[in-house]
Amino acid sequence: MTTQPDTDRRTRSRGADILVIDDEDDIRELIELSLSRMGLGADTAGSVGEAMELLSQKSYRLCLTDMRLPDGDGLQVVRHIATHGMDLPVAVITAHGSTDNAVAALKAGAFDYLSKPVSLEQLRALVKSALDVPLAETEAPPDTQQMIGESAAMQQVRSMVERLARSQAPVYVSGESGSGKERAARMIHVLGPRSDKPFVAVNCGAIPENLMESEFFGYRKGAFTGAESDRDGFFQAANGGTLFLDEVADLPLAMQVKLLRVIQERRVRRIGETQEQPVDVRIISATHQNLRERVEQNRFRQDLFYRLNVIELPMPSLRERREDVPLLAHSILQRLARDAGLEAPVLTPSALRALEHYGFPGNVRELENILERALALATGPRIDADDLRLDPPHEESVGTEAPAPGGALQDYLDRVERQAIVDALGRTEGNRTAAARQLGVTFRSLRYRMERLGLKGDKDEREQ
Repeated sequence: MTTQPDTDRRTRSRGADILVIDDEDDIRELIELSLSRMGLGADTAGSVGEAMELLSQKSYRLCLTDMRLPDGDGLQVVRHIATHGMDLPVAVITAHGSTDNAVAALKAGAFDYLSKPVSLEQLRALVKSALDVPLAETEAPPDTQQMIGESAAMQQVRSMVERLARSQAPVYVSGESGSGKERAARMIHVLGPRSDKPFVAVNCGAIPENLMESEFFGYRKGAFTGAESDRDGFFQAANGGTLFLDEVADLPLAMQVKLLRVIQERRVRRIGETQEQPVDVRIISATHQNLRERVEQNRFRQDLFYRLNVIELPMPSLRERREDVPLLAHSILQRLARDAGLEAPVLTPSALRALEHYGFPGNVRELENILERALALATGPRIDADDLRLDPPHEESVGTEAPAPGGALQDYLDRVERQAIVDALGRTEGNRTAAARQLGVTFRSLRYRMERLGLKGDKDEREQ
């Protein structure tokens, strides 16, 4: 029997958007079917040779290639596209747990990767990211939909997220600041049956206490001075979808009582109205604080805690999955460079070693900040360890150091105060209102101290 590669192993589609390269027929068909349901056409190839032929004949918007192919590997495709200056994003499909291959592909110019067995939800998120397909209001920005990492800890998180997505039970996401709690919440939403409905994220620590009720429940025109029109609150905005309560531990006790009632009754009443409205939302909450300890300290209602914490999803810190650092670093650097319209520099082995041994008190968010700074200051095609400008080890806090001999006491106190403020801002994602609350000072006092120390905040909240 004579085989005809052009017709048997390759599918031609008029107006194809995507080139899919894989030598396994079932995987090609699965991906092609999934893409067609997104309204996208695809050409498929089973080898490097077939792919090169199609690339010479047609233009595509995205290329998906397996790493292992009968006549070569996916890196050849990645390098061919890069060296020929094609404006074509490439994502590679790697064997499960093959971190080295994924890193090599990202270094060669691939913008992302998928692990086998291919998750159709991750495939769709990747495609939407690459092609800038309009996202529903419910969905996360594309970069937040990928939970990168092949460590045992991250594999467990992804497995848990997939199971939680099929449930409608309230989820409590615990973990340190910057560990990806909101990313996990968005993934639960996107993979679940409410994915076509709103995802509303609320930072509970950023809302002034006197505005909380109107922000959460909405108000009727004329209900109070300044209420010039009807306005829905967070619950109405999330109706049918998911309401993500970030830093839920920062809610004052009075608001906790009102929140508990809405969750129990599934009805909400806007300020100024007498009638309640039914709402259907899935609640996902998170905080970097120990919520159980807050309950024991009578700072968080036990009945609300049990309503929110039906299922707990703990997010590992970056220190607990150091083996993911190289893959994360390359992926983040590629994205940052792409967004800035720059060619991504290469992280040298010494830079990767420095990152792997760094403590990352700010977790993945701090890693992104370090790489964004290094990219902005890069003067060549490589980023070395010194270019990362890593802080001293986190354990060596300035608060434990004595003033240097002959040094001024005020300078020493300023260093301690500066570090305390920086740490609080890091924990609250730059939110000065929440940082002031954590530090036990007023907003005005914190603003004065920041100005005196030459610090700038990331967010400009309303003063209380």
